[in-house]
Formats: sequence, structure tokens, C-alpha cells
Amino acid sequence: MKKTNLTFDERVNQLIGICEKSTVPIDTERVRSAAEKAHEILGDSCWESGGPIIFHSIEVAKVVAGDIGIGTDSIVASLLHNIFESNNEKDELIQQLPDIFGEQIFGLLDGLFKINSIDTVNISVHSENFRRLMLTLSGDIRVVLIKIADRLVDMRNLAGLPRDLQYKYATETSYLYAPLAHRMGIYNIKSELEDLSLKYLRPDDFNLIVKKLEETTEERRMFVSEFVKPIETKLRSKHFNFDMKARTKSIYSIWNKMKKSKVSFEEVYDLFAIRIILDSKPENEKSDCWQVYSVVTDEYQPNTERMRDWISIPKSNGYESLHTTVMGPHGKWVEVQIRTTRMDEVAEKGMAAHWKYKGGKGNADLDNWLSNIREILENPEGDPNVLLDEFKTNIYEDELFVFTPNGDLKKLTAGATILDFAYEIHSDLGDKCVGGKVNNRKVSIKHKLKNGDQVAIETSNNQKPKLDWLEFVVTSKAKNRIKSSLNEEKKREAENGKEIVKRKFKNWKIEYTDEVIRTLLARLKMKSAQDMYYAISTGEIEALQLKNILKQKEDEEHAAKDVLSELLPKKQLEQLSFDASDEFLVIDNNLKNINYKLAQCCNPIFGDKIFGFITIREGIKIHRENCPNARQMRERYPYRFIKAKWRETKQNNSFQATIHMVGVDRQGLMSEISYIIAKDLGVQMRSINIDSKNGSFEGVLRVYVNNIEHLEFLMNKLQSIKGIQSVTRGDF
Repeated sequence: MKKTNLTFDERVNQLIGICEKSTVPIDTERVRSAAEKAHEILGDSCWESGGPIIFHSIEVAKVVAGDIGIGTDSIVASLLHNIFESNNEKDELIQQLPDIFGEQIFGLLDGLFKINSIDTVNISVHSENFRRLMLTLSGDIRVVLIKIADRLVDMRNLAGLPRDLQYKYATETSYLYAPLAHRMGIYNIKSELEDLSLKYLRPDDFNLIVKKLEETTEERRMFVSEFVKPIETKLRSKHFNFDMKARTKSIYSIWNKMKKSKVSFEEVYDLFAIRIILDSKPENEKSDCWQVYSVVTDEYQPNTERMRDWISIPKSNGYESLHTTVMGPHGKWVEVQIRTTRMDEVAEKGMAAHWKYKGGKGNADLDNWLSNIREILENPEGDPNVLLDEFKTNIYEDELFVFTPNGDLKKLTAGATILDFAYEIHSDLGDKCVGGKVNNRKVSIKHKLKNGDQVAIETSNNQKPKLDWLEFVVTSKAKNRIKSSLNEEKKREAENGKEIVKRKFKNWKIEYTDEVIRTLLARLKMKSAQDMYYAISTGEIEALQLKNILKQKEDEEHAAKDVLSELLPKKQLEQLSFDASDEFLVIDNNLKNINYKLAQCCNPIFGDKIFGFITIREGIKIHRENCPNARQMRERYPYRFIKAKWRETKQNNSFQATIHMVGVDRQGLMSEISYIIAKDLGVQMRSINIDSKNGSFEGVLRVYVNNIEHLEFLMNKLQSIKGIQSVTRGDF
């Protein structure tokens, strides 16, 4: 943490000073009392980096009071949010909090404690824990704002942390906290979070832009002075009371523009914006802003395509402003933002300032957005990767404004379709949507809406959500509902299909067991029973097909001998030995004059579990049950499989086996291996290959052994040699 010489009392006095300047009424006595209580609980407790925890809490409270401004309760909660980092008993603390500070503050602290318990530093932005974090954040808006302030203080003090923690903090901030700050309308904090994230994620790019900005500071100052002079003169002549600021684009915004447009720093034309802030009466705000717009565009040529009117229809986070881009001196484009003092405070402090002007009430648009986010997050089948993309898209996309037939205004994501609009009104309306009318003209469900469209939805009770709908809807609400509806429909159909199967099995006198279902899935090449039941219910598979598959399996039990009779001469067939039940082909370990061969792909040895496979040209081949090719052969030629087993005998014969060895190379190792094989066990060695590199070796040993026990004994002896780390059996 950042270290200063300020004492606890000096820091608290700084916080009180910020509170006293706030446009929101703040009870400074309660704030001071909370700071002292937090200090009493935390004492001299420090973070691992060395900074006192209470100092961090005060810094968070300063951001909440000065940069966000959401009142006494939120400042008190900010001061107390780290108290569980003390050594005190947590249960006792929890019981005391409501009595000391009230239920409101306890509710805020409860939300913050839940977030902190998720251990945000150690989660991946693509993990399930990330969903839990976002879900917790999508509750009380004040909890979101306090946590954003907490993260800003963390990001300001990353310098002393290890590189891996810096990277984790920065990644999480860029994926979650900066977008949240954007959605809450706290643009100053959003920009600082983005800049600090870039500083640690791409330090070279960050430092390059900082250097370029420093080098061009004087040039920008002179240009701004030249640009604003004629506008200031005209506005004063019209008796406007105003303030003008030049705001340089954030480092992250410049980097993002360079990356997206593939241009150099020098080619970014909108490095800064001119902001004109009017001191207007509430009833004159809109007309004053448009008059100033007229003055600016009379003086400089506007780019009509870059006109943005967020005064007539504000953004859903409360943002109001007129934006225009004009051609300034020396042929340079300049963005001009026109707003009133009230609008500027909302733009700087987001929803907190919006509450102030709405009499302390919440914002319906933000509540709706949080509700939509929760709907996405609470879908248990959602992929965290897709969830994250939807979350960011839901925040950053431009907004589209359309009207219902009754004239009600609806806000959607830019690029939204008729179907998106239907789901925005109601989920059932979306599920049954077959098209609609836009400005009294009939259109399909894929029709893309434009600002100002009046939209009516047409439905049919026969309509159901379809998979291809996901290809053209753009809002998270529509996507989430379609996926949910498709899953529900599939489950209903699958249950119906399952009942059909059970009923048919009962009629056919076939036992309904897991083994039977697995057999059917294997033959039909389906991943799950639900898929099969769904296919039966929808008619993709006829129930009679299941009966034929099971009958075929029974026939295949006997088909192997029929195949044998077709592929082998009668004399050879007569020489084959089956056990008394005719179920198993008996394999003699006397390998002379036999009508089968041992498969080279797995080299079975006397004692291995085996099966026979009937080939067209080479008779019967004997494989180990765990042969790497067994699964593929069984899927393609199940009727060629024959159960097989070894004949018990005392006679010894030789079977080829492959042994893989890995270990540390040393002098005399080969001699010890050779001695064990030749002298100790009398095993016949066919070949040995040793590959030595950087003090390690890998060896492949091919030998002849009597049976599986003989092989395992040999492998155990080899494993005991000094330096050999692993000994495993190979397939060939």
C-alpha cells in the first residue's frame, strides 16, 4: 500500500473536509464515529504489503464521499468494510453491527462481506466464481458503488505487489469494475480504472502514450486557446453564464482508438474534447443547450454523422449531454460536449448524482438493467465465457430507442430486432412472436429496428422458440430466454419420449435397464439418453428401430460363428477349440500349427484378458481387452468379436513383450539391465534401444516371456535398478 506520513486523525479530518464540501447532506459526526469504531476494531492491523488496513478504509470512504457522493450510510459502510480483517471474533462482530450502526448499514456491509468472501484476487474472469461475484454485485446499487471505490484504491496502490497479483487485479478490473463504473455513469472513475489496468497489462503501450501526451501538452494548450476564443466571445454576447474545460482523452481510450482503427498516436484526431457547462435554470436547460449548439456549429463546420443527442432521450444511467464533432482551426476535428451544471454532476458522479436530483429515489432504468443481469447470471446452464461476453456487451453497446403502439418508450441494444423487442416486453410474447409491424409496415422477426420506430408485435399460439433465433437476436434478455425455452421444450419432449420407450418395452417384453439404454446409445451414436428420448418424441427415431437394434445385438451373439464358417475353410474351423458352453474360443499357449494369430498392435501374453477378432484374410487375431484399437473395431464390426480365453497348461512358451523405461543415465546402467535379463531370469532379449540426452534416458526393451506373471516379475526387477524412475508395458 502507498505510504504517507499522515496520522489517523489527519486522514479522518481530510475525509470530514470532503464530506463538508459534498452537495449531498452528510452526517459528519456519524462518519467520525464510524472511523473511530473501525480504528478500534482494526487497531494496528496491516496488509501483507505493510500498509495499515484502517488507512485503506479511509481512502475508500474519501472516494465514496468525494468522487461518487452517495450519502452518510455508504461512507460509514466504506469505513467498516474491512473490519473482518482484524483478529476479533467474526460472529461477535456480526451480532454487534446492527445495534451499533443500524440495519441499513448492516445490509450494505453484508453485501460487501459476501463479495470479499469470494476471494476475488484469486479467481479467473472465466471461472464459475466470477459468476458468483457478479451475481453478488448485481444487488444493492450502493454495494456496487462502494466496491468500485474499493477497487480504485486497490489499483492506485498496486505498485508494491508481486507481478502476478498486479496482473490478476488489472485483468479483473478491466473485465468487471471498469465496465460497471461505465454503466453506473461514474466516467472519471471508469477512465482511471481503465488507465490503471492498461498500466499493468500493457506497460510499454501505456508509457508510450504518457510520453506522447507530455510531449504535446503545449501544442494542445495553444490549439484549445485558439479554438475556444470565438465561442467564448459569442456566448458572452448572448449573456450565458458558463464554464469551458478542455478534457484530454484518457490513456486507455487513446490506446483503444489506436488499436481499433490501426492508427498511430499522431493519427488519433480526437485527443481531447471541449466541454461547455452552462449555469441554467431547470426549465431552460434544453433550450440553452441547443442555443449553444447553434453558436458552436455556426462558428465551426459540424460532422453530422457524429451528432449525439442525449438530452432529448438520456442514457439509461442518467447521462445527459449534447455531443457534436466540428472542424476546428488547421483542419483538426474537435469534439464539443454541451451540458448544464446539473447534467455535468450526473455525468461525473453517475447514479449517485441522479438520485440527488430525483429526491433520493432509485432509477428505474438501472433497476431494470440489474434485474436483467441477475436473470443472465442465475441461469445455471450458462457458460461463464459466454456470460462474460454478454455482460460486457450489455454494458458497452449503444442504446436504441423505440416506441410501443401506446407510445411507451423502450430502450434496447443497438442492432436489436423485432424479436428482441418482443422479449423486452414479455418472455411469453417473445416465445410466440411471428413478426410485427414497424411504423404500420409488416416485417419479419429478423427485422432490425431504428431509433424512433413504433413497433407492434404479432403472435401465434403455434409458434415456439427455435435454435436459429439465437443467430440474430442481440439482447442478453432475448438470448437467455430463448436458451431457457429451448431447454424446457427439450426436457418436456424427452420426458414424453421416455414414457414411449418404457411403454413399448413393456409390450415387447424387453427389460428396461441402464445396460439396454447404453447399448442403444452406442448403436445410435448419441451422447445422452435425453437426446435419444427427444428424438423418439419428435419422430426423428421410430420406436420400432430400438427393437430392431436390440434384436440385432442378440443375433450378433451367434453371428460370429456364422462369419467364421464363411471366412475359414471347414477343416480349419473344425480344428478350433471352444469350451463346453460354446461361448469362449479356447486359445492354447502352444503357438505351433494354430488357426489364429496374436495381434501385433497389443501383443497379448498368456494370462492377459483377451478376445478374438475375425479378419477377412488373416483368420482370427487375438487382442488384449485393453487393446488401443478395440473400441473402434467393436463399434464398426461388433459381429466379428469372439469371446476368448487361455487354456490352462504347465507348458512354457515365449510371448513377445515391449517394456518402456525412463530414468537417470549413468555409467554401468546398460550392464545391469543386460545382467538381469540374461543371467538372473534367463529371459530371451530380442532388442534394446536407449536414447540418452542431458543426463536422462528413455529405453525400449523387447523380450520374450512365458506369461503375464513372468513379465511383471521382470518389470519389478528392472524397477529396482538404481536410476530407473519408471518401467511400463508397451503395446508393441
